[in-house]
Amino acid sequence: MGQLSDSNLKISQLRSFVAVAQSGNFTVASLDLGLSQSTVSHAIATLEEELGVVLMSRGRHGATLTAIGQEILVDAQHILQLLDSMHQKANRDRGLESGQVRIAAVRSVATHLLPKVIARFRQTFPNITVTITEHPVYTVVEQALSEGQADIGFTILPTTHNLDVWETFRDEFVVLLPPESLTNDAPLTWEHLSNLPMITTPSAPPHRHTRVITEHLEQFGQQLKVAYEVQQDSTVISMVQQGLGAAIMARLAAEPIPPDIQVRSLPVPLERVMAIALPADMLLSRATFAFLNVLKAVFQDMQLMDVPTQRSPGVVSSQRS
Repeated sequence: MGQLSDSNLKISQLRSFVAVAQSGNFTVASLDLGLSQSTVSHAIATLEEELGVVLMSRGRHGATLTAIGQEILVDAQHILQLLDSMHQKANRDRGLESGQVRIAAVRSVATHLLPKVIARFRQTFPNITVTITEHPVYTVVEQALSEGQADIGFTILPTTHNLDVWETFRDEFVVLLPPESLTNDAPLTWEHLSNLPMITTPSAPPHRHTRVITEHLEQFGQQLKVAYEVQQDSTVISMVQQGLGAAIMARLAAEPIPPDIQVRSLPVPLERVMAIALPADMLLSRATFAFLNVLKAVFQDMQLMDVPTQRSPGVVSSQRS
């Protein structure tokens, strides 16, 4: 019992180990898990350190289990199977065999973050329906929550509606430059930025990002030299790639960024604060509560957030903006 009580083994370490062992490749495993390769590598390295053995040998052609690694793989798979069985039994007892979770989000969140969460959620709650409604701007996401059209939303702080929110992660605004705009890793200066024709999304309400960027630049005596104003992020990216100008975008909104586009931080960095939002004082359904717990686990694996601990199906520790 002493060894068990002193153990620092984590489920995320076992998931990473099993995924790499099954695929034989760190890159494939990281894609399957929705994690960065460095996060998966670190998880296995810390697992090996905790156990005091080498579980796999790494090489240019992938990862190969050692003899002890093959033995421990069986145990790790068994532990994960037992964990899944525990969740299934608990779900049945809590009446989580059906239900619905309604999510409101903008495209970048729906594309790059939610699929990882939903995939993990369905492993444990296959009979709960998850619906995603994509909205063009964050104010519409907040309105959907306030009007009871969604159970969970993703927005940016500060909010424009009365919602229960908590910060999840920070997303940097980056400058996207046409190919070969700068040499090597040369930093971007205010002088260079002030001379670039800029491609922006609309600045009029309900759009917020261009106004935030403009206000940030004005603090340092800078102005955007707007050459084009377009609606869609994807159009901005294509125009930058064709050399029609530069753009300043939140990194998550810009992904996937074509490899020939140059990416630089602003001379004085700027970030947006992403948050999970719920209708104020709402009692969570069991299905919504379960989804939030899975979301918390996935985002922590991705090292994006530290969501406050949920106390009961109807209570959320929150930060009112």
